[in-house]
Amino acid sequence: MTYRNATRLTVSLSMIFLSCSTLSSLNKTWAASEPVSTAVPARQPSGPVAPSSEPELRQKAAVPADPKPNPPAPSKLPVAAISQDTRPTLDASTFINTMRAAWTYKRIAEAGGWPSLPDGTIMKAGDKGPLVPVLRKRLIAEGDLSPELASGTTFDAALIGAVKQFQARHGLPETGAVRARTLEALNIPAATRHRQLTASAQRLASSTFSFGSRYVVVNIPSAAVEAIEQGQVARRYVAIVGKADRPSPSVETRVTAINLNPTWTVPVSLIKKDIIPHVRKDADYLQKMKIRILDAKGQEVDPKAIDWSTQNAINYTLRQDPGAINSLGQIRIDMPNKHAVYMHDTPKKQLFAQDIRFHSSGCVRVADVGDFAEWLLRGTAGPSGAWTKEGIDTAIVSTARQDIRLDKPVPVAWVYLTGYATADGMVHFRNDVYGLDMPKNEPAPEPEAIDVPATASIKTKRL
Repeated sequence: MTYRNATRLTVSLSMIFLSCSTLSSLNKTWAASEPVSTAVPARQPSGPVAPSSEPELRQKAAVPADPKPNPPAPSKLPVAAISQDTRPTLDASTFINTMRAAWTYKRIAEAGGWPSLPDGTIMKAGDKGPLVPVLRKRLIAEGDLSPELASGTTFDAALIGAVKQFQARHGLPETGAVRARTLEALNIPAATRHRQLTASAQRLASSTFSFGSRYVVVNIPSAAVEAIEQGQVARRYVAIVGKADRPSPSVETRVTAINLNPTWTVPVSLIKKDIIPHVRKDADYLQKMKIRILDAKGQEVDPKAIDWSTQNAINYTLRQDPGAINSLGQIRIDMPNKHAVYMHDTPKKQLFAQDIRFHSSGCVRVADVGDFAEWLLRGTAGPSGAWTKEGIDTAIVSTARQDIRLDKPVPVAWVYLTGYATADGMVHFRNDVYGLDMPKNEPAPEPEAIDVPATASIKTKRL
C-alpha cells in the first residue's frame, strides 16, 4: 500500500486536517469553543529491541572453501545513544497517524497550550519546589505523565519516567533530568508542534513509496538509519546527514549494490568549496589525501600543471584512491537517484559520538556500516556462501575494489519528518534543522544540486 492510496482513501479526513495547518496568531492564547481534554493519551514506551548483533538477525557464516586468516577486528569508537524502539519512523500508516496527531495538537493549542518553565531551569531526581508541579502539568498535557500524578512537589520516580519518555519522543538522551536541551523542547509551544505535524504530513502526502517486507528509512532530522523488516525496526544506526547549507534531499529509491573499497570522484561543488582552498594553503594536500587529477582522456595530470589561483581545476576529474582515508570510507551503499546521493562509511568516525550530527555535504554516513551492509546483502550469495560481517571485513582487508549487486534490491526512503506519530498514538518530534516547516510567502528555490557522481562500476537498472 502506498501513501498515494492512503491519501485517496482518506481524502475527506485529509482535507479537514490539512485546513488546520493555517493556524493564525500562533503567539496568542486561543480559547476553546467547547471543553476538551488537552492530554494526548498516555503511552508507555516499548521495550528495547535486542542489539544489532542478535544471532537470529544475522546470516550464518559459510565455511570458506579456502580458509584465510580472519581480518583484525576494527577498534570500536563510541557512538551517540539513540532509541532502540522497534516502531519504525515510517510505515504505510504514518501519514494518517500524523494527521490525526495534528488535529489533537490543534485542539491543545486552541485550549491554551501548556505551561512553560523559566529559562535556565535545571531539575533532577529528588529536587523539590514550586516548579515541580509546573513540570507535572506540562508532561500531562502530552500524555507523558498520568493526570492522577498532577500533585506533588518532589521530582520522584514517576516524574523521572515521564521525563525519559518525553526525551525518547524528542530524540534526546534519556537522562530523566531537565537540562538545557530538554528544557528547550518542553518550552516549544503547542501551535509550533501542530505546524511540525501538518508540514511533515504534507511532505508525505505525495509519496509513492512502496513498502516491502524489508526496507530502509532515513529520517533526516533524526540523523538515524532504520533497517526495517516485517513491520519492525530490526537494526537502527547512528548517522551523519547534510549540513543546513548542504542539505540531504528527500529520496525514494532502492539500494541496488554494495561497493567495497570504493574510489571517490570529487563533486565540482566540493572542488570549488573545499579542494581549491586547501591546495592554495598546502601544495601537497592532494598527495596527502591520495587524490589524483585526470584529464578528459583519463590520463593523470601533475597538480603543478594547474593554476590553483583560478577555478581551472573544475575542468578535470579529481578522484580519491580507495583506502582508510577515502572520504567514502571502505563501504558505499549504491542507491540510484536523481540527486546522486548515497549512504557510506567515513574516516571521521568520531563524529558519530555527537548528539547533533549535521556535518555532511548531502550524503548519509552510517555508523557500523559493515553491519548494515550485511543486513542489506541478506539473500545475496557471496564467494563462499552467504555474506557475513566477517566476509565483508575480509574483502575490505584485501583492498581490492569490489561491487556486489543485491539479488533483491531493498527499498529506501530518505524523509524529512520533524513531527510524526506511530500507530499506537505516540507522537515524536525533531528539530527543524533545515527550516522547512515555516510557511513561506513565496515558493522556496530549488536547493543546489548535489553533484556526487556514482562510483559504482555496475550499470544501474531502471527503477
